[in-house]
Amino acid sequence: MSHSLNRIWIHAVWSTKNRFPFLTNQKQTIFSKLDELLKEQQCENIVINGFEEHVHSLFLLNPNKNISEIIKNIKGSSSHWINQKELFKVKFAWQVGFASFSVSESLVEKVSQYIKNQELHHKKMSFSEEWNLLLKKHNLVIEENH
Repeated sequence: MSHSLNRIWIHAVWSTKNRFPFLTNQKQTIFSKLDELLKEQQCENIVINGFEEHVHSLFLLNPNKNISEIIKNIKGSSSHWINQKELFKVKFAWQVGFASFSVSESLVEKVSQYIKNQELHHKKMSFSEEWNLLLKKHNLVIEENH
């Protein structure tokens, strides 16, 4: 085989530091910046959305970078940009860490719709409940003191 081919969809989720509800007024501005930063990482982003204190993104993984590197770069660059632009009266930061899940090509549209409907989704469920459900669905267990 003379070519290396890659098409790995990633659903990534991360929150604001201490899950502070920063993402109310400036949400679209921040999501646009995150989209731009994903493009700089050469990741094709399908959708970014979230609610008050967290973000979901669905993107194609750049085969030359790992997920941790990509998320670290977009979180670091975006928090620096947010603070430089003084979008908030207090210092903005993302929570340390993230979750990422591979998405089958056949489920890309379903996951995309799930991400697009975050506002509606969170009328029924808190982010903590959603987070625990996502972790359980993907067989991830976190120790109680984390």
